[in-house]
Amino acid sequence: MGPTAAPAGRAGPTAAPAVVPPTVGEGAPATGRAGRPVPLERLYDNVGTSDDADPAAADLDGAGNSLSARDLAAAGWTPGRALTLDATRLEWPRSAPGRPDNLRANGQHVALSGTGDTLTFLVTGSSPGRVGPGAGGSGTVHYRDGSRSTYTLTAPDWRGGPLATKAVALPHHNTPAGQRREAVRLYAVSVPLARGAAVASLTLPADPGPDADLHVFALAVRPPATDWSGTWAASTSGLPPVAGGGGAGEGWRDQTLRLVVRASVGGPRARIRLANTFASVPADIAHASVAVRGTDAAAAADPAPLTFDGRPGTRISAGAQSVSDPVALTVPRGADLLVSLHLPGPIDAAPVHAHAAQRSYLSPAGSGDHTGDRDGRAFTGTLTTWPYLTGVDVAGGPGAVVALGDSITDGERSTPGANHRWPDVLARRLLSRPHGPRYGVLNQGIAANRVVTDRYPGDGVSGDVGGVSAQHRLERDVLAQTGVRTVIVFEGVNDVRSGTSADAVIAGLRAIADRARGRGLRVLAATIAPCAGFPGCTPEVDARRTAVNAFLRDHRGTFDAVVDFDAVLRDPDRPERLLPAYDSGDHLHPGDAGLRALGDSVDLRLLTP
Repeated sequence: MGPTAAPAGRAGPTAAPAVVPPTVGEGAPATGRAGRPVPLERLYDNVGTSDDADPAAADLDGAGNSLSARDLAAAGWTPGRALTLDATRLEWPRSAPGRPDNLRANGQHVALSGTGDTLTFLVTGSSPGRVGPGAGGSGTVHYRDGSRSTYTLTAPDWRGGPLATKAVALPHHNTPAGQRREAVRLYAVSVPLARGAAVASLTLPADPGPDADLHVFALAVRPPATDWSGTWAASTSGLPPVAGGGGAGEGWRDQTLRLVVRASVGGPRARIRLANTFASVPADIAHASVAVRGTDAAAAADPAPLTFDGRPGTRISAGAQSVSDPVALTVPRGADLLVSLHLPGPIDAAPVHAHAAQRSYLSPAGSGDHTGDRDGRAFTGTLTTWPYLTGVDVAGGPGAVVALGDSITDGERSTPGANHRWPDVLARRLLSRPHGPRYGVLNQGIAANRVVTDRYPGDGVSGDVGGVSAQHRLERDVLAQTGVRTVIVFEGVNDVRSGTSADAVIAGLRAIADRARGRGLRVLAATIAPCAGFPGCTPEVDARRTAVNAFLRDHRGTFDAVVDFDAVLRDPDRPERLLPAYDSGDHLHPGDAGLRALGDSVDLRLLTP
C-alpha cells in the first residue's frame, strides 16, 4: 500500500500513482456529466471477478481476463469485507463472482460523504489483453459548501504495476482458456482533499481512451485523527520466515507474543494498530491486550484486554490493517508498554519490523492465550523484532512528528533496550520543553532502507528486510500516521553506497517533500552523514553524498527547513569520516553518543508548522 507520487498522466509499468494537491475554488455544486450523484456500487459497469470454474463469466480488461474469486477469498478479500488500507476503511464490493463489481472511470458523478484531508481509492489499471502503462486522469471533488477541488488519480496496470506499492497481489488470473499463473495487483491510491471541508460528491476522471481503463472498486474519505496522537510506531520492513518458541523454523503455533515498545506522549486512553503488510494470506489475532510494563515481561497491573469492532480478536486480510477499539488505560509519557497478541496460528512467515533494538517475549508453541497474564512467567522465549504491531495511539495530545529514515534512525549499533535512538532523544526533549507542542515521535526508520530503490521487492517471503523505498512507503509510514504534523527525512546514504546517482536521490527527496507538503505536512530534510572507512564507502560515494548535501543546504524552498546532521557527526579534520567520539566502530553508524548529538541538534522550533 501507500503508492508514491509520480508526474500527472499515465504511469509506466514501474511508476506509482500520481497525486496533486487540491485547488479549491468557489461556485455552485457541479452536477457533472453523469448528472445527479449516484452511489458507487450503482455505477458498476464492469465484471472483474470470476469463479475459477466459470472464467468466461467476467472480463476485467476487455480481453476476457479477470480476477480469481478463489484467490481473493484466500487473501481474505471476500464480498462485503471491510478493509482498512492506509488508515482508510474501505469495503470490497459485495458482488458475487460474475456480477458487476467495479466501474471504468468515465466522468461519473459519485455520491460520497465525509470530512477529512484524504480520499482513498481502491483501483487498478488495465489494457486490453496486454500489460499496459496504467491509467489515470483528473477529477473533481465537490464540497457541501459549494467549493470544489481537483485531483489527479493514476493506477498502475493490474498485471505489470509495481509490487512494492500494491494493496494486494493475487497469484493467478482467469482467462477464457482457464487459469494462468501470473500475479495481478490491486492498489490503494490516496489523493488530498481540502482540509476541514465536508465532501458531497466527486466526479471521476474521464475515460483515458481505447488503450486503457481505470477501474474503481471502492473509495472512502479517510477520517481525521483529531482526538488521537501517535505515541509509538514502527515500519513493516519485510515478510521473513518466523521461528517458533521451541526452535528455529517451526513457525508460530497457538502462542502469545508480548512486545515491548516505548511510548513518547501519554494519554488517558490507548489503541493499537496492526498490519498484515506484504502478506498473501489473512492473519488471525485471537486476543490482544496492552499494559504498562513492570519488569521484563511482567506488567505493572493487569493488562487491559483489547477489542476490535467489539470483538475480542480480529482477522486482518492480506495487505490490510486493523485498529483496536479505544481502551481506558493511563499511558504515562515516556513509559514502556507491553502489547500482547495471541496467535492461534499456524504462522510460518509474518510482516515484521526486523530491527527493534529491543527484547520482546513469546510463550512456547501450543501454550495458548497469555494476553491477560500480569506476570511474565509464561514468556520463556525472546525475539528482537516487532511482528504485526505498527503503532500505538493515545487520546488527546497535539499530534506527532515522524522520523523517516534508515538504519541510523532505526537505532542500529545503539545499546539494545536503552532507547538511545536519536528519535528517542528528540521525544524526551519534546516532553520536557516548557513551551510549544509536546508532539509524539514516531520512528519510521528501516535498516538498509533507500530513497530510490526497493531492497525488499514488496511481495513474497524473503530474508531481505530492508523494506521498500522511502518513496514507496511514504503513504503508509508517514501520510497515514496518526496525528502527523511534521516529517524529518534522513535517508540517502544507502542509495549513494549502492551506486544511485546524486541526481536520482535528489529527485526522490524532492518527490517525498512535494507529496508530504501537498498533504499539509511540514517537511524537514537532514543532510547525509559521512561513512568513509565502512566497506564500499569510496571517494566516489562521498562525492555523491556531498552533492546531495549541497542541494539540501541550498534547497530553495523544496523543504521547510534543513537539519545538518552531517555537520553534527563529521570529523572536522576528515569530513568524509565520522567524528571518532561519535563512531560506533563500524564508521557508518553513530554510537549512543552520536545518536544523542543528533537528537539534541534538532531545533524544536522547526517542528511547528
